[in-house]
Parts: sequence; structure tokens; C-alpha cells
Amino acid sequence: YLEHTYHIRIRSSQSMTAFMESQLAELKAKMERSSRALSEFERELNVINPEEKTSILSARLLQLNSEFTSAQADRVRKEAAYGSVRSGSLEAAAGSDQAQDLRTLLARRNQARERFAELKAHYGANHPEYRKAAAQLAEVEALLGEARRKIAERVEIEYREAVNREQMLRQAVNQTKAEFDRLNARSFEYQTLKREADSDKALYEELVRKIREAGINASFQSSNIRIADPARPSLEPVSPNLALNLTLAVLLATVFGIGVAVVSDALDTSVRDPEQLRRMTNAEVIGSLPEVKGWRGRPSSVRASEGALVATGSEETAHSVTLYEEAIRTLRNSVLLTDFDRTIRSILVTSPTPSEGKSTAAAHLAVAHALQNHKTLLIDADLRRPSVHRSFNISGAAGLSDVLVGERGWRELLSRPEGLPNLAILPAGPPSRRASDLIGRGIASLLDEATRDYDWVIVDAPPLLGFAEPLQLATVVDGVLVVARAGHTDRKAVASVINTLRRLRANVIGIVLNEVHHRLGGGYYYYSYRRYGKYYHSPKAA
Repeated sequence: YLEHTYHIRIRSSQSMTAFMESQLAELKAKMERSSRALSEFERELNVINPEEKTSILSARLLQLNSEFTSAQADRVRKEAAYGSVRSGSLEAAAGSDQAQDLRTLLARRNQARERFAELKAHYGANHPEYRKAAAQLAEVEALLGEARRKIAERVEIEYREAVNREQMLRQAVNQTKAEFDRLNARSFEYQTLKREADSDKALYEELVRKIREAGINASFQSSNIRIADPARPSLEPVSPNLALNLTLAVLLATVFGIGVAVVSDALDTSVRDPEQLRRMTNAEVIGSLPEVKGWRGRPSSVRASEGALVATGSEETAHSVTLYEEAIRTLRNSVLLTDFDRTIRSILVTSPTPSEGKSTAAAHLAVAHALQNHKTLLIDADLRRPSVHRSFNISGAAGLSDVLVGERGWRELLSRPEGLPNLAILPAGPPSRRASDLIGRGIASLLDEATRDYDWVIVDAPPLLGFAEPLQLATVVDGVLVVARAGHTDRKAVASVINTLRRLRANVIGIVLNEVHHRLGGGYYYYSYRRYGKYYHSPKAA
């Protein structure tokens, strides 16, 4: 192992040295290119170090600016003196730098004037003293004029020199500033080139150093590895740990299953549990109807035989039909037992959305009540998609729509199915798109007359959400049954229907949960129907 690690280190060092040597030539060429670019840039700028030249130019520019400002001030002062002298002001000439001689002459003139004034007061114009004083005064006046002329010339010369000096300093400042700006503008490019050249040089030197270190380290055979204890095989296998793996698998599968169940339940907003529906809508679920697979997607055909309710269909659906019949009778008894004052004579059967099974439930509820020797009237008020006449195999050519337009009376349009003498059916008649207008005309008077002749009047209405007819019908009947399809109808839709009916002050008898089956959770309702079905079909019960 020690020899193996030594050879591995040797091969690694050799491969690393070979790689670095292959990179060395390329890096050297790159370093030479960057150094050449830097030197060419310096030669182009005609300086060795632009940074130092920039500092020198900056100091020079500051000095020139200071001198230029002083020259401007001096030029302004001398220009003012020159202007005053040109205007002939003696005071301006006396205030100039060459005014010492002028002040001496002014003093002599004043003395000559005083002496001349004294002599003039004592002597006449022809007196020798008078003439001598006058000559002296004229001489002083001439000298004074000559001094003023010379002073004016000197002031003008100094002014011209100050102007020339100011112009020269201005040119020097402009030239220095232009050169400074040129260097400063290219300073960033110089910094980039210099940084790149320094970086390439440092990288090249570092790579050379690494190659030398690798060559030196490869010759050493020293190692920090020592054999502390000979290796022995374990008495028990380290992997796999079956107990731990099985425990983790069961735990993860349980958590995953619970998570899937919780997520699926949260995503499913359909009606499933009667107790949940009661808490959500604050309305009682007074019945649950089991699923009959033979009726799915089409209305059931209803007939009576030997005083009992019979639904036609295949033999496979006979057991489900029996459960449905029992559920219908339970629903009828629930409605009757809650009506202590016997005030419910007319019942509206509706649903939140289409295909909930309301028409089938209304038809079977009417038949179940008629089989108890009670006069029952079933009105198909779904003028948009009538289906009651197909369930009883009767004609639907004329019906409620003809009554509402006033063409015929409702009693002459009644049909009585075979085997059900206590049941009368008023079909919907031809479908109409003006159903809401027709319903509002005479349905209240029709129901008043029908409740006087019949014990129960059951009205099959369209779905409540999206249609206006059920709202009008709900205000004229004694009670409303809302049919919801388990596992299909949205809970919010059912709650919206109940709230709408309560806002209309309609009497909501309760909710009927249709198509209940074991896949919805195996609740009490389905379990009870299964028990009843087994009881009715067992040999002992027979």
C-alpha cells in the first residue's frame, strides 16, 4: 500500500508537471504580448510612466493656475492705472510706481508758486526778482509736464507687459490642461494594460515556482501512513440491514399513503359525507338513495306490479333496485313524519346542476306515495328537458306548457299509468325556451286547485343554478327537496342552492343524497342498505 501510494504520488506529480509545462509556453507568450502592448502604449504616449507624468502635470497645472490668477489681477490693476493716466489725471500719475520724481517736482512747483506770489505782491513785472521767480516757476512747470509724459509712457509699457504675460500664462494653462486631459483619458487603458501585464507576469512566475516544487516533492519517499492494525473481516454483514430497511419502507409507505389521502380529500370538493353536508349547509340530509348502475346516464322506466314499485332493467340491477325502493319509502316517511301539522301538500324536487337524479327521485317518490292509497299528482315542470313522460312511457305531446298558455285545462291532460290508479301525471308538453315566462303565469293557481284534489302534489323542476323557473316554483310550493349526487355535486353548489332558497323564504324540507355507494367511504347509509338487501334476498326472510 505504501509503495502504491508512493507511485500514485509520483504519477500525479509527473502528470501535473507535464500539464503545467504545457501551459508554461502559452502563458509565457501571453506575458510577452501583454508586456509588449504596455511598452507600445507608453511609447505612443511618449512617457515612461503615465501615472507619474499625470501627477507632475497636475502640480504644474495648479502652479500655472495660481500664476495666471495673479497675472490677471496685476493686469487689471495696471490697466486701471493706464486708463487714468491717459485721461490726464494727475492723482493717478501720483499713485503709480514711477510717481516719486513727480511728487518731488510737485513740491518744487508749490514752493515756486508761493515765492512767485510773494514777489508779485512786492515787485512789478519788470523787476529782476519778479522775472527770476517767474522763470523758475516756468522751468518747474516744464519739468513737471515732462515727468508726467514719462510716467504715462512707463505705465503704458507696464500695462502692455502685464497683458502679454497674462496671455502667455493662459496659453501655458490651456496647453498643460489639454495634455493632462489627454493623459487622464488614456489612463484607464494604461491601467488595464499594466494590470494585465503584471497579472500575466505573476502567474508565469507562480507556475515556474510550482513546477520546481513539484519536481522536488516527487523525489521524496516520505509518507505519513503507518500500519496500525492488520485488517480483519467482520463477523456480521454490514449491509444490507433488513430490519432497518423494512421499518423505513413501512414508515415511508404509511406517510405517503396518508399524504395522498389527505391531498386527494382536500382536492375533492364534491358531496360525499351526509354529516359534512349538514354542517356546511345547516340543512338536514333526510334521505340517501343508493346507486343503481343500470340507470346511469338514462332515466329509469317505472311501473307497478302487484301493489309494489318495480323498476325495469337487467337481472344484474335487481338487487340495487330493491335497495333504491326501500330508500324511496324511507324518504317518503321522513317527509311525512316531519310534517306534524299536515301542511305540506305540494313538494318541489330540484337539484343544483343537471344529471343529479332529481327526476328519477321525484317519479319514484310519487309512485311510492300512490301505492299507499294516497291520491298523488306528479307535475313535470322541467319545460326545457322534460323526462317524466319517458319514465312512465306516456305521451309528452301535450302538457303543462299548453296549460300555462291557456290553450287547455290541466285536468284533461292528466295521464294515469297502468297499475297505479292513485297516481296522475301532468307531462311538461313540448319543450320551450320561454319556460321562465310560462311558469310565472298560472302555476300558483294550478297548484292551489291541485292541492284541493290530491293528497300530494310533486313538482319536478329544472336545476336551480342558472335557471329562473325553480325560484318562482319554490315560492308557491309548501316544501322543497334538493337532490345532490354523491361524489359528483360540488359542496359549494349545494350551499349556494340552500342559501338561495332561504333568501326566498322557501321551506327547505331537506337534502337527498343520491347514488351513494361504498367507494365514497362506506358510511352508515350504504351499510344499512346493504344489510336490508341481504335481509330481503336471504332464504330465511323469504
